[in-house]
Amino acid sequence: MKDLALTGTSAKFRDPELTADGQRRAHVAPARLSTVWFNTGTLCNIECATCYIDSSPTNDALIYLTAAEVQSYLGEIAEARLPVGEIGFTGGEPFLNPDILTMAGAALDRGLRVLILTNAMRPMMRPPIMAGLIDLLDAHGDRLTLRVSLDHYSSAHHDQERGKGSFERTLEGMRWLAGAGFTMTVAGRSKWGETQEQARAGFAGLFAREGFNIDATHPAQTVLFPEMDGKTDVPEITTACWGILDKSPDSVMCADSRMVVHRKGEARATVTACTLLPFEPDFDLGPTLAGSLRPVSLNHPHCAKFCVLGGASCAG
Repeated sequence: MKDLALTGTSAKFRDPELTADGQRRAHVAPARLSTVWFNTGTLCNIECATCYIDSSPTNDALIYLTAAEVQSYLGEIAEARLPVGEIGFTGGEPFLNPDILTMAGAALDRGLRVLILTNAMRPMMRPPIMAGLIDLLDAHGDRLTLRVSLDHYSSAHHDQERGKGSFERTLEGMRWLAGAGFTMTVAGRSKWGETQEQARAGFAGLFAREGFNIDATHPAQTVLFPEMDGKTDVPEITTACWGILDKSPDSVMCADSRMVVHRKGEARATVTACTLLPFEPDFDLGPTLAGSLRPVSLNHPHCAKFCVLGGASCAG
């Protein structure tokens, strides 16, 4: 795709308006705010080989969001009549946050759909969390979805990413979720040289063997995220790329979603344009959701590889 701006990596992604070779950089205007993400904190019970935001048992660069902070943003959604239909909780591991059940319940009580991303391991499987999830399920049914991080359908590849034995521990959590009747989806990765068809066939086999009611062919039920290798040279996205790629800016994640984070050392939570870029100053859109609804410059490699060229979205 020679019309995409391909120059030396060191010169790219510096100017929010122009690419390295002087072309107009693509921007994404907010089309409709349909999903608000809350990053519950970067602490996680495991440390993956290639975590998108370096979550680990010791990384608290994003501190735990509180129920009061989430309630404040839910109040803004209602008061400003923002057309939000889905609330997502991501991390880190959301079930480490002591307020996760209260936060999820607050969103569900307002009639919103809730998506919780989890590795379905020990933090989720603690008895108080399991009991609280059952209460939410009884009260709200399929408006609550658990998306389980299962990087591959084989234990070898999954454990390569998340540690020995993690595949089986995640399956134990998934078996409990399935047996209890939760709506469950899966997030995998595309990093092992397989085609989409091969990967989805592998997941389909696993789901059939386990009796999981998950459609491996449905892109929202089995999400396959492109790998984010920071060393890979990626093209910058120009305004001309929309036509070249036959793609609409409205299809990119930052057209209809925002994420709330609370960085360590900062006085309050803030809104970012992207779930993958919680620390980039250029993607910090200020303290309010209403104020965040302004165009986003696609001035980062993740914008190109993950969203525009990779076609990925974190929403449910």
